[in-house]
Amino acid sequence: MAKILAAGDGFVAPELFVDALRGEQTGTELEFRTLRAPWPHEPFGAVGTVDEASGSEQELIAALDGVSVTLTQMAPFTDTVLAAAPELKFIGVCRGGPVNVDLAAATARGVLVGFAPGRNAAAAAEFAIGLMLAALRRIPASDGELKQGTWRGDYYAYPNAGIELDRTTVGLVGYGAIGRIVARVLRAFGSRVLVADPYADAAELHTEGVELVELETLLRNSSVLSLHARLTEETRQLIGREQLELLPEGAVLVNSARGGLLDYEPLPELLRSGKLGALALDVYDIEPPPADWPLHSAPNVITTPHLAGATRQTAHRAAHIVARDAARFLRGERPEHLANPDVLAR
Repeated sequence: MAKILAAGDGFVAPELFVDALRGEQTGTELEFRTLRAPWPHEPFGAVGTVDEASGSEQELIAALDGVSVTLTQMAPFTDTVLAAAPELKFIGVCRGGPVNVDLAAATARGVLVGFAPGRNAAAAAEFAIGLMLAALRRIPASDGELKQGTWRGDYYAYPNAGIELDRTTVGLVGYGAIGRIVARVLRAFGSRVLVADPYADAAELHTEGVELVELETLLRNSSVLSLHARLTEETRQLIGREQLELLPEGAVLVNSARGGLLDYEPLPELLRSGKLGALALDVYDIEPPPADWPLHSAPNVITTPHLAGATRQTAHRAAHIVARDAARFLRGERPEHLANPDVLAR
């Protein structure tokens, strides 16, 4: 008998984890316990030694009593929680990275931590394309103005007219699972796609009709800049004033990846000067942004509340990815997606 904690929330519900794992061959009888975090109805944040988490350490500790396997999205697996759960051996986090797990503490205690790469790749890629189109063609602004009774015929005047993706150069910073789909869709639109990613293979990209270039070259040539890199110490504030000044006049900037990739301080000035023609954001340096956030009053800004991955397919896909790895673990096999595979070598 294996005791399983399905620690879900309002997006990936505990029942999705339960159904996904019940659909796998585990080789053992399963006893399920469930816990539901308040996200997304309450923002996630720092909890103890982890970030982007939801729920309390105390509730999680109580729910983990006797549990050996946990499937979760947002539960806060801090050093305190892990110390109080000696029977826990596998945590499956259905996100692109297990940021809500104290990985060093889990590794020190011999707890395997799985994750779900690519779970929201299709959703996030589609959303990024949507933000580009919305910014390039003034869709949210004209909708809002028309509902207020203003018919903006002047948007048809040449200086105010939009830009097509067809034959426009779009620069992608990062070429992981999401960036690849974005590039494929852009190629279908007829865009020229440049990629800056030190880990990408130039020959492989060439076969996909994409050009791998240095970041400076990408910035100087991209009428649309879209960020798709993972947030690491190497990429934190990768795009700041110095980089944005290299863009062509009136370029559109899209960030639906991570707020930390971008320095937000110079953006209002660059928008008012026309250096940036439009800005579309789904992620922020502070989430949610405060009421007095300078970009709220800046021109040509589109903002959405971190929705890029919010599709029903993402929730199901995420639950199934970690359930498959949990089943592998329960059968005595190696899980496919591990953040700390060194634990297996012990």
